[in-house]
Amino acid sequence: MVDIQEFFKRDSFAEHCGIKLVEVSPGSARAEMEIKKEHLNGLNTVHGGAIFTLADLTFAAAANSYGMVTVAINVSITYMVAITRGKITAVAREISRNPKLSTYTIDIFNEEGEVAAVFQGLAYQKKQSLDELI
Repeated sequence: MVDIQEFFKRDSFAEHCGIKLVEVSPGSARAEMEIKKEHLNGLNTVHGGAIFTLADLTFAAAANSYGMVTVAINVSITYMVAITRGKITAVAREISRNPKLSTYTIDIFNEEGEVAAVFQGLAYQKKQSLDELI
């Protein structure tokens, strides 16, 4: 079976954003992103798209952790605390899973450990193995 952390090193956009996938296990994942000037919006807070990208990569890693091609079909995010600096961490956990659909919640923490955003995702598992994509 494919190594999920190695597989997601192929994600050029996540690499461009500075996202590091640090842990993956069945149904869960953790990723980090060190905030840089390029992540800030006009208000000098982290752009919502940067936070969303971190959450989305973490969601994808958790959803694909069983080795089958799994794609997002619906996601939402709620922002609760503005982030201005430091490292942010996303932690994905599986809420439910059946042969076709799975649901995940991803909590995004600021450097102080506060939940800054919550991302929810619904994924569809295809019949194709990730091994077939390598």
